[in-house]
Amino acid sequence: MPQNTPGLTERVADFIAATSIEEFPPGAVERAKKVLADTFACIIAGVGSETSEPLLCYLERQGATGDRPVLGTDVRTSSELAAMVNGTFGHSLDFDDVLTMMPGHPSAIVLSALLASTRRTSGRALIEAYVIGIEVGAKIGLGITNGHYNRGFHGTGTLGIFSAAAALSKLEGLEAPAIRTVMGIASSMASGLRRNFGTMVKPLHTGWAARNAVVAVGLARCGFTAAPDVLEAKSGFFAAYGADRSDADVAASALGQPYAIVDPGIALKKFPCYNGSQRAMDGVLQLRQKLGFTAETLERLECRMPPGGLQVLIYPEPKTGLEAKFSLPYSLAAGVLDGRYSLENFSDAAVKRPAVQALFRKIHISEDPRCAGDDPLLATRPAGARGFVEVEVHTITGKRETIRVDAAPGHPTRELTWQEIRNKFMDCAVHGRIDPSRAERAFSALVGFEACNDVNEVVELLTMHS
Repeated sequence: MPQNTPGLTERVADFIAATSIEEFPPGAVERAKKVLADTFACIIAGVGSETSEPLLCYLERQGATGDRPVLGTDVRTSSELAAMVNGTFGHSLDFDDVLTMMPGHPSAIVLSALLASTRRTSGRALIEAYVIGIEVGAKIGLGITNGHYNRGFHGTGTLGIFSAAAALSKLEGLEAPAIRTVMGIASSMASGLRRNFGTMVKPLHTGWAARNAVVAVGLARCGFTAAPDVLEAKSGFFAAYGADRSDADVAASALGQPYAIVDPGIALKKFPCYNGSQRAMDGVLQLRQKLGFTAETLERLECRMPPGGLQVLIYPEPKTGLEAKFSLPYSLAAGVLDGRYSLENFSDAAVKRPAVQALFRKIHISEDPRCAGDDPLLATRPAGARGFVEVEVHTITGKRETIRVDAAPGHPTRELTWQEIRNKFMDCAVHGRIDPSRAERAFSALVGFEACNDVNEVVELLTMHS
């Protein structure tokens, strides 16, 4: 890079400070609203997850005071702790969005950090901050490449923090020099390791990133200092967290060209588990509906994944609901047995059913080079976005059928409708014990979120009242 050319950190700060909602491409606001509605749903559902009891216990022991709400509860606490708990709840069920460019699940981080702000915020302002935050994290992910993930980092935590820090900086009206400081502080707080997949720590990556984004913005506003070139410097973020192909210049030149919210877009999940399982699960449901087979009439089920497609599916015979979210044999068995997927499919009790254990013997999974297709960039893509998936069913009556699934429901090329998002929202509200009439009112407000004068009106509908 020529000596006088701005580096990535400066380019990011200038982009955040100068960009407004008026510059967003067509469709950006509508897509953002869908993801935000989905993310609110995932946060309130997380209150009914395994992480709820220890998190609320931790909050009580901290004794922190404040007015920032924890969704789905009657708890009010400090901005930092509210961001941590809301963020963790948002990823606790692995039901939240996927940004393959990262790869990660940034929206629960961003929304939780924004809700931690004490400012009176309109829906339009929150959408603006959200889209800018997603753009920054996406392009840092593009520049650092999937090699970062392959090293063992969980991009949700290590890259999502930049999305949240960018969004909150925008919402708080920080100028470019202060935003560079925010990025410098956030870079030393970035964390998250894939080894903790299948445990409560994986969703904590989301909450911790949201909390740290709040801290980074708060410290910068109080005059704290940090390196102004932290992303691109020789001993900075890309150097320490990157891989051979990582390139900060790629990230810098891609900002807003195009916006990630519209291209490649953000995927929403129809099923509450790891993204890389979703295509195979969709294939099972399609074949089950077409052939009418059951667990008893199934003779054999074969699932062929693209090379690298099983990288994160590390539990062949899960013992808990959390492990089941990263178990392809379980996800396929549950689809065969139940004919649908809901939050209840991934409870500890559902995993321990004898009928599920019996199905494991009929399910055969492999990585097949054919499923790579002809994609020359296959090795650079996250597992859930590679090639295609094939599911083949043999029944005891002699029926045999194979289906190919290129994109899961909720993928930007198979976008969920508002009705499908509403169904998910209401299911999540039940799981989080939110009154259905309040949930309906909140959802209606989110459909027209750009016209909302005060985001707290939606938040209040999604909290408990003692």
